[in-house]
Amino acid sequence: MKIALMMENSQASKNSIVLNELQSVADGLGHEVYNVGMNSEDDHHLTYVHLGIMAGALLNSKAVDFVFAGCGTGQGALMSLNAQPGVYCGYCIDPSDAFLFNQVNNGNALALPFAKGFGWGAELNARYIFEKSLTGGRGEGYPVERREPQVKNAAILADLKTALAEDSFVDTLRKIDQELVKVAFTGERFQRCLFDNSQDDALNQYVKSIVA
Repeated sequence: MKIALMMENSQASKNSIVLNELQSVADGLGHEVYNVGMNSEDDHHLTYVHLGIMAGALLNSKAVDFVFAGCGTGQGALMSLNAQPGVYCGYCIDPSDAFLFNQVNNGNALALPFAKGFGWGAELNARYIFEKSLTGGRGEGYPVERREPQVKNAAILADLKTALAEDSFVDTLRKIDQELVKVAFTGERFQRCLFDNSQDDALNQYVKSIVA
């Protein structure tokens, strides 16, 4: 599995802590991690709005399979990611959230708070969240007797989101402020992840044209 971690400006100073915990879990499971957001306060400046655009590009192009994003509360990242077609993002503050998100919702992204509640033992909480996010079953329901309606509702939501996205992802991006999109796509590590793994040639060409 290919996994993207993206953090915005307010929490960029914690990137090394969060990345270390994610990497320690992912390495043991044979997954690849791409640190595509800010890795310090001096890095290419991103807000949680940019994170949504980045996540949409990486997931829709199949450059990555899963995204971990976050901001101070995690709420801004949650809304920004879910605004994008093809992104199904949950909100996660503890490992049980991660487990239930997999079992019930089976989405492709999680938003975490990296300021609110990020105190003593926060790195352990992050590690256990990553463990529960990347192991175990997906879409199996919880409790098990609720599996059938939960799987059905997840499929209904996916169909609904697809129906509302009338345009291709590139056409959707063209409707957004192009300067906003350009900033989202300018990061060197993001571009490397996208261009090395994307299965969407049209998106690749669009990104290259807008950041040229």
